[in-house]
Amino acid sequence: MKLYNTLTRTKEEFVPLEEGKVKMYVCGPTVYNYIHIGNARPFIMFDTLRRYLEYRGFDVTYVQNFTDVDDKIIKRSHEENITPEEVANKYINEYFVDADGLGIKRADVHPRVTDNIQQIIDFVKELEEKGYAYESNGDVYFDTKKFEGYGKLSKQNQDDLEAGARIEVNSQKRHPMDFVLWKAKKEGEPGWESPWGEGRPGWHIECSVMSNRYLGETIDIHAGGQDLTFPHHENEIAQSEARSGKTFSNYWVHNGYININNEKMSKSLGNFFTVREISEKYDLEIVRFFMLSAHYRNPVNFSDEMLAQAKAGFERLYNAKEKLEFTIENLKEGSLTEGEKDLVSELNSYRDKFINAMEDDLNTADAISAIFELSKFINTNVNENSSLEFAKLCLDEFNELTSVLNIVNKKNDDILDEEIENLIQKRVDAKKNKDYKLADEIRQELLERGIILEDTRQGTKWKRA
Repeated sequence: MKLYNTLTRTKEEFVPLEEGKVKMYVCGPTVYNYIHIGNARPFIMFDTLRRYLEYRGFDVTYVQNFTDVDDKIIKRSHEENITPEEVANKYINEYFVDADGLGIKRADVHPRVTDNIQQIIDFVKELEEKGYAYESNGDVYFDTKKFEGYGKLSKQNQDDLEAGARIEVNSQKRHPMDFVLWKAKKEGEPGWESPWGEGRPGWHIECSVMSNRYLGETIDIHAGGQDLTFPHHENEIAQSEARSGKTFSNYWVHNGYININNEKMSKSLGNFFTVREISEKYDLEIVRFFMLSAHYRNPVNFSDEMLAQAKAGFERLYNAKEKLEFTIENLKEGSLTEGEKDLVSELNSYRDKFINAMEDDLNTADAISAIFELSKFINTNVNENSSLEFAKLCLDEFNELTSVLNIVNKKNDDILDEEIENLIQKRVDAKKNKDYKLADEIRQELLERGIILEDTRQGTKWKRA
């Protein structure tokens, strides 16, 4: 498999540190609110990378943190008159609601900053002892001038970075690009005892510490949104490699930005949407499908129109699966015919196309195209005259590929309540009794509820409107 490594700006063959095993860290949310659609993209894309690696036989250890102490969390706690811990607990729970809706698998470890305070203090002390960190009025800063490779991820040198930096008035820092490792406590903030006085961690230090604690000093893949490249990931590299003297991560993988209606997403423009808000209009599985329909490194334009297009394409896949399952239910036992034996190699070719796409820097867009081609093949070659063995081979192939992306995996029966099921059966009975007026009335009622019926030789089928 080849992955685009932000560190080298090239697609590289992925070779893990240990054969058959992958250590992967993905930056998680700061839990002060519901996650927004911009957060959703890296969570979906790197969940998919993890799933694909597991599909290819790798044992993946996947760590995604929660930032549960932060200025925004403190601000929210004051607004809601609850503790920062209560704010964090609330929005961690809400994250999992949205993550489940988006089909995101739980990480092997979801560490929280507040559970790693001692490890953070020890990490900062080591940096201080090695001359890479210094204390100033209870704050502790990383001295970027001391780390020779600073800027290697973002491909910027120190002079260029400093020229563009906003130099703080009365700054306690030695150099403009120095960043805080430990913050002295201010009134109304949570704090922990440390060698530098009561305080709390800076933002950048947490991921280095938690990655080190749960995955080791060198990992295979560190991933996140493109906006994290600088300064967050740049600073992670500096503090991690300064402390250990080893490469922090062999592969740095970043997804592209999301625009809303061709504009950058921001609260000031009024185009800032949470996943929870979007879920009120669309099934979140459609959002996942939409995100996977573009290459992860490309920018994505998110709009109602684009989601509606994704929904239409997505339903074609569901309808193909449902048609195939319906056909299988009505087929008798039977082995492959001679003609079907000739089709098996073509059937298998779609898996090859899918894998080739995914192996090429996680090209989910082309992988989905392969699934659509497979769907067309199935619609063309499976019918009431097919053998049961061939039809099942087709379904197995379809399910295998869609399961890697974790799409098209719900059952229509899951959304049918007992009343609707009874109405469908009532219409079937009405037609048997030649009460066509009642049958038409029931069809119309179901249509108004978003259920479309289709009468076939094998019986009545249904799909979502």
